[in-house]
Amino acid sequence: MSWLNHPRSLAARGVRGNGREAMTMEATSMAVDKTSTGMTDSEAKEFHSLFMTSFIIFTAVAVVAHILVWMWRPWLPGPKGYVALGDSFTQALSLILT
Repeated sequence: MSWLNHPRSLAARGVRGNGREAMTMEATSMAVDKTSTGMTDSEAKEFHSLFMTSFIIFTAVAVVAHILVWMWRPWLPGPKGYVALGDSFTQALSLILT
């Protein structure tokens, strides 16, 4: 009697199944359930919703920050052009040098 036909070997294979078949079935079910990213559809939808929420919050904070900075110090020249910026620059330079 070879070891493959031994009753313990048969019982073990019956409980565990054939290793190659189990791996093939697992790989097949994994390929069906997972996408190229390695996530299932529900995981991808959850990640997408978290990403979009984070992106919207980040964008809102950035817009508010830009509005506040624009109110504090506009980065486009006013009616006098960049001459007004030059005056403040020379005043700041004179304060630093004196």
